[in-house]
Amino acid sequence: MSDIANTWKMIHDERTRSADMLESLSPEQWTADTLCKGWNVHLVAAHMMVASEQSTGRFLKGLISSGFRFNVMTDRDVRVAAQLSPSDIVARIRARTTTTNKPPAPAMAMLGEVVVHGTDIREPLGIADNTSMDAKLACLDMFKGSNFPVAAKRTIAGLRLRATDANWSCGAGPEVAGPALALVMAMTTRPLFASLTGEGVDTLRGRLNK
Repeated sequence: MSDIANTWKMIHDERTRSADMLESLSPEQWTADTLCKGWNVHLVAAHMMVASEQSTGRFLKGLISSGFRFNVMTDRDVRVAAQLSPSDIVARIRARTTTTNKPPAPAMAMLGEVVVHGTDIREPLGIADNTSMDAKLACLDMFKGSNFPVAAKRTIAGLRLRATDANWSCGAGPEVAGPALALVMAMTTRPLFASLTGEGVDTLRGRLNK
């Protein structure tokens, strides 16, 4: 299997897992807070749907209409999409478990979307993580060199990150160690500090609290 085919397989698998998880939630859980500040489960799920349906043309049109303000475009699209019912959102995410459309970004960015936002929902609700380790490691390798749309590369600069549940590490300096998923979430400004150890944790905490 080619690298791009493997990437899309991981994306489709994680979208399926997320759709299954969302479908299992109660109405009360759909209104619960998430790790994505200011967004409840319904809004995060709507964002996952929008991301899965994105295309180059749609993305550029939306960016232009928002005055090239990425965050404004994202929030606007989510508020519109969240008018859909939970069942409609789940159905539309499931419809994107075979397609390969994407915005003008590497396909791997679509994997990051579903892994991070799925965790945004699961973690506060106490739902066990079932993300594949391959997907987590692929996200770590992507985010360690990326500063958009989140400043992951700057966040971890001068630190050594080490996964405690896989053979993965990067960087040099004071260590931040923890499960692969906790490192992914730290890179994307949702630190699960209870899962992290090492002399670099305080440095990381300070950067994310600014």
